[in-house]
Amino acid sequence: MMGPQHALSGAAVWLAGSWALDHFADYHQSPLALAVGTAVCAGGALFPDLDMSGKVTRNQGGATVARTFGVFSLFAAEVMEKISLGVYYATKLSKDPRRNNGHRTLTHTLPFTVLVGWGTTALCAAYGKWAVITILFFMFGLALRGLFDEWAERAGWVIITLASAGAAWFTFANLPGGRGYPLIGTALGVGCFVHILGDMITRAGVPILWPIPIKRRMWMMIGLPNSIALRVGSKAEVVGMRIALTVVSALATVGLIAPSVLSRFDIEI
Repeated sequence: MMGPQHALSGAAVWLAGSWALDHFADYHQSPLALAVGTAVCAGGALFPDLDMSGKVTRNQGGATVARTFGVFSLFAAEVMEKISLGVYYATKLSKDPRRNNGHRTLTHTLPFTVLVGWGTTALCAAYGKWAVITILFFMFGLALRGLFDEWAERAGWVIITLASAGAAWFTFANLPGGRGYPLIGTALGVGCFVHILGDMITRAGVPILWPIPIKRRMWMMIGLPNSIALRVGSKAEVVGMRIALTVVSALATVGLIAPSVLSRFDIEI
């Protein structure tokens, strides 16, 4: 799945989940917490593709996440890709094929998703201000790059960097730590998981069951059969999924804000 659809799927899942919690479990979020959770989940839904590197010195190529902050994120993607490839070869079994890159390996697994979610919460709780600002800065940048891809392409990575830094500082200044920090880790973990599910409906699949060995393979790619799987970049993905995810996001947003708006005007439904 392409970057914009990944980011939109993260936003849609967080908004829909927030509506369900609000409606069925009476779990309410402030407008800021809802906005932060949506943005972090959208950014998190791009994060696993940090294992797809490009051309660092030319500031070209790579996945959407790798191009967000120019050569800096491209370099980070290069490092993550090499780490992922190293883990692949360190754990592969006899039936696992040879690879020349680490894309869709380590960062597309459930252990990685859990580690990211738990690790984010732990870092925010242990180191406070600078950990929170750094994580929010990175996630906000990914969300901008994914959700507003055409604008981001025109604006360039410098504008995205400045906008992300400002948004991260503002959020830290206004988000309460007790409930806000676990929110960041949960949203990031959910976003990574949504990314994995998104790639599972494409033809390539993901090694979601790693490190469970299956038929002498540690990195078994799991996904839909080719006959019904989405082809990356196809009209069904680019147009169909974008429309469907936008509708879900819009309906969930209306469901979240409508009650407070109606109550302000003393309207009961």
